[in-house]
Amino acid sequence: MEKVAQRCIVCEQEQNDGIAICEQFICQKCEQEMVNTDVQDEKYPFFIHQMRRIWLRKDA
Repeated sequence: MEKVAQRCIVCEQEQNDGIAICEQFICQKCEQEMVNTDVQDEKYPFFIHQMRRIWLRKDA
């Protein structure tokens, strides 16, 4: 079965592999980067901001 490309809510790129959270897609690359990012890392707030979009879209 062929996977359909979906737009990642974090990097906003079309990807085939990843996970869905509340019907929003996160590509495998972003998922791995997020789980391996320390809270002190400068990119951590970016990930938090992008993840908040999941709930904003759901409640909109």
